[in-house]
Amino acid sequence: QVQLVESGGGLVQAGGSLRLSCVVSGSSMRLRSMGWYRQAPGKQRDVVAGFSSGGSTTNYADTVKGRFTISRDNAKNLVYLQMNSLKPEDTAVYYCNSYPSTLYDWGQGTQVTVSS
Repeated sequence: QVQLVESGGGLVQAGGSLRLSCVVSGSSMRLRSMGWYRQAPGKQRDVVAGFSSGGSTTNYADTVKGRFTISRDNAKNLVYLQMNSLKPEDTAVYYCNSYPSTLYDWGQGTQVTVSS
């Protein structure tokens, strides 16, 4: 059973930055097909970013393109999401999971709140 543990969220002002982390249990090979998702209150969970093509390509939702960067550290089994120029509409609970299909049980997520 793959376990996912997200961290790094918090309260930040608009224009600020945060870096989220996701620990993925098991083989580091899984990191090559991981992604980040978010769910705002009252809305469905949407994809934010993910690796594809064996980890050589990164994909981003149009709403975060140019502001967010997904990366990974194979040695630590970590996937990161660097979020810059944050906007109030980025407020959500952020989750990691496999990408583009979510194969694993969801973790608890990490709350990101952006104040205007």
